[in-house]
Amino acid sequence: MTKIKLCGLSRPCDLEVANRLQPEYVGFVFAPKSRRYVTDERAAELKNLLAPGIRAVGVFVNEAPERVAGLLNGGLIHMAQLHGRENEDYIRQLRALTDKPLIQAFRVETETDLTNAEGSTADHILLDSGAGTGKAFDWKLIRNLQRPYFLAGGLSPDNVGQAIRTLHPFAVDVSSGIETDGAKDQEKMAAFVAAVRERNTVYE
Repeated sequence: MTKIKLCGLSRPCDLEVANRLQPEYVGFVFAPKSRRYVTDERAAELKNLLAPGIRAVGVFVNEAPERVAGLLNGGLIHMAQLHGRENEDYIRQLRALTDKPLIQAFRVETETDLTNAEGSTADHILLDSGAGTGKAFDWKLIRNLQRPYFLAGGLSPDNVGQAIRTLHPFAVDVSSGIETDGAKDQEKMAAFVAAVRERNTVYE
């Protein structure tokens, strides 16, 4: 059963839709350069609207470990997604500050990228084509990957079923693929979740 992460939610109406759709994860982006950036205050407002059972993931890019740990330990987010140049030393520093789950993101371009991903000590790995490019990478590169992973990059309601059928990822992560004119689109969010669950029923 492939899990679902709807990322880059930034408005109360986004949370209302997510609560109806019940994905396993939603993502709040704490990277200031992102157009989906939310402040701590806005994230707290959104988290208060989140239905029980849905896990809030904070997305960070080269953030100080102390800040990430503070948001995790304070209960603002359940998990942290590291989407910058964070390395094993960074993860060790963060582990010393919090026991909350970590997701490390990797840009997939070569076999070496997969070796690095498989060796990560993070609880989960996420495979992407880049930092929010909205484009898919060559899925053939990861067909033989043994470690469970979040699949991101270029996913949409139109191709997520194929991705699950081909790769059987642990989870699928979408942001731009459920947007229209830079904002989350209720119909696309619903279509994405429906496409995942339709494909999941085939493997039940």
